[in-house]
Amino acid sequence: MSASIAIIQFPGSNTERETLMACKRVGLNPVEFLWNEPIEKLLEFDGFVIVGGFAYEDRSRAGVIAALDPIMKQIKIEAEKGKPVLGICNGAQVLVESGLVPGLDNYRLGVALTDNKRVKGGHLVGVGYYNTWANIQMSVPPYRCAFTRYQKTGGFLNIPLAHGEGRFVVLGELLKKIITNDQAVYRYCDDGGNVVDEFPVNPNGSVYNLAAVCNPAGNVMAMMPHPERSEKGDPIFLSMKKFIESGNPITDHTLTFNRPHYRVKPYRPSVGSVEWIVDMIITDNEAVSVCSALGGLGQDFTITRQTHWEISVDGDQSSVLKKIDATWELYNSNKEFISKLATSENTASFLVRSKEDVLGRAKLESLIKRFEISELTQLKHGVIWNVTVNSGNFESVLKDVLNTHILFNPLSYECYRIN
Repeated sequence: MSASIAIIQFPGSNTERETLMACKRVGLNPVEFLWNEPIEKLLEFDGFVIVGGFAYEDRSRAGVIAALDPIMKQIKIEAEKGKPVLGICNGAQVLVESGLVPGLDNYRLGVALTDNKRVKGGHLVGVGYYNTWANIQMSVPPYRCAFTRYQKTGGFLNIPLAHGEGRFVVLGELLKKIITNDQAVYRYCDDGGNVVDEFPVNPNGSVYNLAAVCNPAGNVMAMMPHPERSEKGDPIFLSMKKFIESGNPITDHTLTFNRPHYRVKPYRPSVGSVEWIVDMIITDNEAVSVCSALGGLGQDFTITRQTHWEISVDGDQSSVLKKIDATWELYNSNKEFISKLATSENTASFLVRSKEDVLGRAKLESLIKRFEISELTQLKHGVIWNVTVNSGNFESVLKDVLNTHILFNPLSYECYRIN
């Protein structure tokens, strides 16, 4: 009897059909499994694929709300039994945000998947969503991972890629351990198998050209490209089948890394800069989803969200700001407006910024080159999360919210407290 594979879908997932077809092509028995089905049914399956798409519309950031869903607690239990778990694209983001990859103790966050940046010759040539065909080179021994058993080390697959937040970020010391531990499973390469760290070979700016990373035991893999969308990706699923038929032969590798605890810093704007705080006219579904996802904390609080721009200019500030405002580059006047920071006794505001502010950089270049606003000298983008505590110990509730990491991944973002 063929191995039974649960095809895990969250609200917003959209590649279940291709994944079902890929599993069937290699003789696996795939079964669609929705996020809100009874989790005890997961015990019946031999393996799992978390499919691509936009779980919960990538609200807050890709994969994080799904990672906090109760189903992922059971997926962790099943993975600890040695069952294979493959996360593709959005599924990879879920695995990273849940801590299943890279597999540090207590599922601590060790890797981030964040905004794409396409860099060539030292210049930023693009950001945001990108789709293409990509070569990924297998960089570990075939036995090392549940998804590499039908390939040779150094060989590569040519498969589709499509994502907006696919850039792997790993701290330098931990990256060295992941490489030494043979957890850097696939890397982007050119048609000759050469790993070149710039666009278009590296399509998203991932550190070390990472395309897929596994856990220490080798049975869980987070992969950004889409092997299910082409028969060229079938070796991934054939390997999964062989791994199951061989009795889930996990390895005895371990991974330890004492990552420093995140630190929330006080916010201090640049001298002479102007802050634009942008609110929405319509309901902010992103804030609603984040608040709902945190319902399991059992605390009484609400969360709102604002966009933050820090603008520095040369010359007459007022006239330059008018020029920027007229471009509509920094907000959409049909549904947004420049507002003020939410303030009250029981509200704390946290400014979250990407450590590599690719959006701010892209908007800066657009305003200078496209709109010829040469007086603009610096532009920083961020998101303000306002947490209003309705009851309970104020600082304790804030700590519980921050420790979920739903507001920011400390590997790819900085967090500042405004008030």
